[in-house]
Amino acid sequence: MTQFLIANMAPLMFAALVVVLLMGYPVAFSLGAIGMGFGLLGIELGLLAPTLFQAMPERIWGVMSNETLLAIPFFTFMGLILERSGMAEDLLDTIGQLFGPVRGGLAYAVILVGALLAATTGVVAASVISMGLISLPLMLRYGYDRRVASGVIAASGTLAQIIPPSLVLIIMADQLGRSVGDMYAGAFIPGFVLTGLYCGYVALVTLVKPSFAPALPLEARSLREPDGSPGTRSLLVLTLVAIAGALAFEWWKLPANAPLDLSIIVGLSMGMGIAFVAAVINRVTRMGLLSRLAERVVFVLIPPLALVFLVLGTIFLGIATPTEGGAMGAAGALIMATARKRLSFDLLKQAMSTTAKLTTFVVFILVGARIFSLTFYGVNGHVWVEHLLSDLPGGQIGFLIFVNVLVFLLAFFLDFFELAFIIVPLLGPVAEKLGIDLIWFGVLLGVNMQTSFMHPPFGFALFYLRSVAPKTEYVDKLTGKLTAPVTTGQIYWGAIPFVVIQMIMVALVIAFPQMVMVYKDESPQVDPNSIEMSVPLEPGAEGAPAEGEAKEGQPQFPGYGDAPKEGEAAKDGEAGKDGAASDAKPASDPFYAPPPASEDKK
Repeated sequence: MTQFLIANMAPLMFAALVVVLLMGYPVAFSLGAIGMGFGLLGIELGLLAPTLFQAMPERIWGVMSNETLLAIPFFTFMGLILERSGMAEDLLDTIGQLFGPVRGGLAYAVILVGALLAATTGVVAASVISMGLISLPLMLRYGYDRRVASGVIAASGTLAQIIPPSLVLIIMADQLGRSVGDMYAGAFIPGFVLTGLYCGYVALVTLVKPSFAPALPLEARSLREPDGSPGTRSLLVLTLVAIAGALAFEWWKLPANAPLDLSIIVGLSMGMGIAFVAAVINRVTRMGLLSRLAERVVFVLIPPLALVFLVLGTIFLGIATPTEGGAMGAAGALIMATARKRLSFDLLKQAMSTTAKLTTFVVFILVGARIFSLTFYGVNGHVWVEHLLSDLPGGQIGFLIFVNVLVFLLAFFLDFFELAFIIVPLLGPVAEKLGIDLIWFGVLLGVNMQTSFMHPPFGFALFYLRSVAPKTEYVDKLTGKLTAPVTTGQIYWGAIPFVVIQMIMVALVIAFPQMVMVYKDESPQVDPNSIEMSVPLEPGAEGAPAEGEAKEGQPQFPGYGDAPKEGEAAKDGEAGKDGAASDAKPASDPFYAPPPASEDKK
């Protein structure tokens, strides 16, 4: 029995954790208790040294001193201030009016506002509850199918997991040992592609079942001109002018090989700036060139978007770290709430309390995970996992299929924090050994983990929506009609198409890795072996130029020594971006594995 325990300590430890979690015990305490219990058992069996737990204070201190995790409370506070200062209501009302004449207009508005809230709050619960309270009564009032309405609201809230600045991406980067800025840059395009897929599903529903998502009736469209026109023409002209100005600025200032995510950030920022200045001039001078709808769209949409792009832009450009960007975003949110005259002591108190609770929740889980991993690594659990996964048939593709199926199934029972702290640290080293880019791998897992919020019957987004959806019949305040409730079954059926869409997005990230790999700096790399340098001779020597002169094509400063000869390794400081001059990793290939070192290099 003793030999069996010693030989199978790692799988027994993992199985015990799964059982304890399924029994409903808190994740942080389950991780810590399993780690401590099996650690003491290993010491008793002689498998572990009695000094094992002396390393625990240092590991816990490593959690407390991790500056990357400071971004979590900053971004959470920023999102809560913006969400509770009425931004969601203003955005939904404005975009609802904009898309009102279109079938499914309210659903498009919910998805786009969900994407904007995701980019500002980064918290799924805040997004789903806000959208449920604000948009669900409107969608029921104007005849939307309850399954479509509930599915759109729950799915749009989960965009907060993949669109930067997402808390999931911060934790994923920390667990994989990669830069948060690179993780944000890699997730930027997939997040908006997923938003487009959601909009595509709504468009398909309106074509197949027009009655499921009707347009807003004429009396519900309040932002109209005195002559009765909707005012979309001036908005279209303003949009074209802003796009033209943004493209001209990019052509003038950005290099031709600028990264795609940087071009998007700079272009959108410049376009929004042009539109906002034009709207301010139109209001101050009362020229009347812009319609009510155009002015409303500009003044409601651009301030939160400007804050998001200011935060993300400084991170992508390398001006600020994610922690500094989060602090700047929190300060910007306070300024915006003050400017709207909606900042109060109660709002500030609620936001700070919720931020403290969420941050404490994350840190406690991370401390428990460190205790668990200390014992798990001590019994060579990482070696067991590595052998288990690296021997799968199919190599990289087989590993990716297995991992995505595993995460999809575990998401039925675990939320994304538990998956990120328990599963990702075990999968990361294996993926790196197989030559998979960890930023790409992290974004792929982030897209997959979205399903943990949408899985019937355990999806947390469905629970959040159930808490605010009407459970009994009620009388609509505006129309006075008796409205039927939203059943739990309708919420579950509405979520299933969006789970399928999320799985399609996982397949797209695997099939088109360039969506994520834009995070790599694609500026031209200089091969140190191709550099030629010559040491200038002393002035006065034969063939040497006079002092203060230089030969044609020769620099007027001394060289730094000869370039490495062919076959020699580059000196320290002369290696390429990925650490070696000769093994430069292709920028768009997440599956690249460097060739093994030859025997004379080992």
